[in-house]
Amino acid sequence: MDRMLRFLGLRYATAALVLVALAALYGAASLSRPSATADAKGVRVPITSAVAVCPGHEGGRLSVQSAKGGPSGGHVDTSETRGGAPLASMTAAGQGWRKDTASGDESFTVRAAGGIAAGLEVEQTTHWPGGPDRGLAGARCASPGTDLWFLGPGPDAADALDLYLTNVDPQPASVDLTALSGVGPLDTTDGRATPVAPYSTTVVKLGKSPEGLGDILNTARDLALHVRTTSGRVAASLRVRIGEKKGIEWLPASPAPAASLVVPGVPGGSGERRLLVAVPGEADARVRVRVVGPEGEFSPQGQDVVDAPGKTVTPVDLGLAGKPGAVRVSADRPVVAAFTAERGADVAYGAATAPLGAPDGPRRVAGGVVADNRFDSVLTLTAPSRAASVQVTALAGQAPGTPQEIEVPAGRTVETKITVPAGGDQGFSALITPKPGSGPVYAARTMYTGKGDGFLFTVLPVVPASMTQVLPRAADSQTVLTP
Repeated sequence: MDRMLRFLGLRYATAALVLVALAALYGAASLSRPSATADAKGVRVPITSAVAVCPGHEGGRLSVQSAKGGPSGGHVDTSETRGGAPLASMTAAGQGWRKDTASGDESFTVRAAGGIAAGLEVEQTTHWPGGPDRGLAGARCASPGTDLWFLGPGPDAADALDLYLTNVDPQPASVDLTALSGVGPLDTTDGRATPVAPYSTTVVKLGKSPEGLGDILNTARDLALHVRTTSGRVAASLRVRIGEKKGIEWLPASPAPAASLVVPGVPGGSGERRLLVAVPGEADARVRVRVVGPEGEFSPQGQDVVDAPGKTVTPVDLGLAGKPGAVRVSADRPVVAAFTAERGADVAYGAATAPLGAPDGPRRVAGGVVADNRFDSVLTLTAPSRAASVQVTALAGQAPGTPQEIEVPAGRTVETKITVPAGGDQGFSALITPKPGSGPVYAARTMYTGKGDGFLFTVLPVVPASMTQVLPRAADSQTVLTP
């Protein structure tokens, strides 16, 4: 019995010592965890790497602009996605680069490393003044992702919809496509498991092949396309050709579905202006639509609340009477929203964006960058809640023009032409910076050229320049100390 008691006592003592050791380790870990700028979501740190893919193929101008006044150090290289020597390299904050490329089969990848990666903007613009593809089209070069949305015309309203999927990684990617239309989901087994080889681009012709969801897609006048990877990641760009000499454009990617959205930059002028609202979920949504114009807010043609069926795309005529504006969308469940615009023989599209002026780290305000302005360029600014004050600075190379100070009253949209800086006749960049104390402001750039039947235009939603990112926190857990 004495031996048994001594044995049990030894076991309990050993267990107690293990518990004491674990408690000491856990306490040390708790005391040594970082607490500086950590919040509930994680730790905010400066961005030190970025990747953007320009679809290329049809040629056009590549424009790269690093944020002036941003962090220094590192480099930005532009090269063909398949590899090879860089076409250009940049090493200084505020530096820009642009080049006209010939049409071919290759996409272009821009890779940035170091402090210069923060706030990087990359765009591709094509201009065809004549021929069957006449039009002016612009796209923000796409960042690789795993879950992407596009909202715009379907094959019933467009002659061709070409989806460019680029894999910038050494591992193969696999992509599933699904779609919604005005009459509901376009259910099909087509469009699944499309492979995209490393360092290559796959072009999917929507409605023309099994990879492009097949013939069922051709019934859709309005289309919400969901691009999701099952392995790897891809950069996706969607080109729209309405018809011969009827306009071309790249659809801007839409942010993830949300219950509250602002779609900026609906251009003024003649032609149809429509809002498209897609409801990804099964349940119907009640959507409140408010247009923010130069004179204030109003409901489009009395449609203050729109009943949008689940799994469908619902169009709304905006009735802007030729004036510019933005659209506020509030719903009782997550939705995707975008606009379509027609004028003359060209088309343009917009998507929801985040506001400029949101905090982006201690004492830093997230402004926006537009990398290409080689024709007449107009900036459309909307302050839906509080008055906004912004400074617009045009850059030709690294030489800044005279800053433009723009005031936007609360609940109003203001449109202003961007002044061409010295040396910017062949193209320039623009920095949009909210001033201290400014309310949130939503922005888009409309670039146009020509008159009458030769009028061509494109709209670029301006997104906040990414200067920092949030890294997830490591939670306190004793499981990290035990197998």
